[in-house]
Amino acid sequence: MMNDVGKNGTSEGYFILLGFSKWPHLELVLFVIILIFYLMTLTGNLFIIILSCLDTHLHTPMYFFLSNLSVLDLCYTTSSIPQLLFNLQGPDKTISYAGCMIQLYFVLALGSTECVLLVVMSYDRYAAVCKPLHYAVLMHPRFCHLLAVGSWVSGFAASALHSSFTFWVPLCGHHQVDNFFCEVPALLQLSCIDTHANELTLMVMSSVFVVIPLVLILTSYGAIARAVLRMPSTGLQKVFGTCGAHLMVVSLFFIPVMCIYLQPPTENSQDKGKFIALFYTVVTPSLNPLIYTLRNKDVRGAIRRLIGSKREI
Repeated sequence: MMNDVGKNGTSEGYFILLGFSKWPHLELVLFVIILIFYLMTLTGNLFIIILSCLDTHLHTPMYFFLSNLSVLDLCYTTSSIPQLLFNLQGPDKTISYAGCMIQLYFVLALGSTECVLLVVMSYDRYAAVCKPLHYAVLMHPRFCHLLAVGSWVSGFAASALHSSFTFWVPLCGHHQVDNFFCEVPALLQLSCIDTHANELTLMVMSSVFVVIPLVLILTSYGAIARAVLRMPSTGLQKVFGTCGAHLMVVSLFFIPVMCIYLQPPTENSQDKGKFIALFYTVVTPSLNPLIYTLRNKDVRGAIRRLIGSKREI
């Protein structure tokens, strides 16, 4: 693609992110709503990270992975939302060519990492519920760190291959990306060559990082459901509290992603895809902290201990 930059619309060194310009009357409303959700995302996820670090009672595999998820959500939203907010507040909706490449890489990397990390979190819940006597051995701190590192490395390595493959595609004369951030389907629409190979690669990557993780998560929760049916009622509330929260997070993340990446692109689906993408890049990361903390006794206890220690000081 670098050889074609002088021949096509990227010769000026930028792309135009069309975003929601088809609905100019919505831009101010969207700016306010997105800003509120972005601030909620920053506040909620930073709160979980800081609380998990400060309270020793939360130094467990579950909260270690939850902290990783919070870091991911912070990075994921920050990779696209500040640019979107800037574009919504005025007529300038451009992003540099280098900025588009960087954004695509991090959006793919962080999204793929989150898919793998959610599988790891489901395995942690499986071990806690189905193998409670062996939990400490199965989820040894060193193994937990390896699982977390493996999630991050796999996501970033896959993104390096996929994003470079996407940016080698030569573009036609225009450089208008029909989305609010640089993502693969919208960029492939700018190509002036046959992109079936890229679309096939996208389907394969989506299967590896969306379908397979989802199958593994559902398999884990199938085993958890069977174990729960044999449990006395006294232990059910805690199981439903942690597992139910994780299942809700999985649903909020995977369902929108599948709606975008596992269907053939059309003009109507592109417009709907913008609002679906807006949901899982803005709304879902802001809800995750609420889902994990509202009915969580461990977190409420950690907050009380933190407030109590400050009062003593």
